[in-house]
Amino acid sequence: MTIHLENAGRRFNQEWIFRKLDYRFESGGRYAILGPNGSGKSTLLSVILGNLSASEGKVSYDESGRNIPAEQIYRHMSFAAPYLDLIEEFSLQETIAFHFQFKGYYRGLSQEAALEILGLKKSQDKALKHFSSGMKQRTKLLLACCTDSKVLLLDEPTSNLDKEGLDWYHRLIEEFTEDKLLIIGSNQEVEYSFCNHFVRITDYK
Repeated sequence: MTIHLENAGRRFNQEWIFRKLDYRFESGGRYAILGPNGSGKSTLLSVILGNLSASEGKVSYDESGRNIPAEQIYRHMSFAAPYLDLIEEFSLQETIAFHFQFKGYYRGLSQEAALEILGLKKSQDKALKHFSSGMKQRTKLLLACCTDSKVLLLDEPTSNLDKEGLDWYHRLIEEFTEDKLLIIGSNQEVEYSFCNHFVRITDYK
């Protein structure tokens, strides 16, 4: 999978969040989108995801020489962010089952295996509204990383995680992102220390 931004920009009202961004995200690469809080990292991720359209320029998606229309790119992507909502009334088991009705499991994983990886099996029948913020963030990361997708995007992935959760996050990345295009929006090195390509959003103001 290749994602190509050509002279891309996005603005809200009269303010440009970023512009004149020419960049290629290539399959197998690990990319970090860097910048201070409020600089536009989440906006750029939303444009890459196709949730927002570019105000100028072009975003294209290519898989093995075949162009993928923007309205179909969601089939190839998974995403986690602390501001994404889960269905609070669902139990953990129901949440996992619901998600994987629409997405395939990564390399033959199952619901049982996903629960084991998450490490919250004792809470599998508990409604998410009773989960801590850290447990919810783990659940979002599990759903995104354990999905069979070409592209994985993570925004501030260690938000609400303690030291144990941070170690768990790094194991998740190591085990489930080997052949994915990985893009992380962050301003904390611990979240993207394994990345080898860097996009500084402040360079495109």
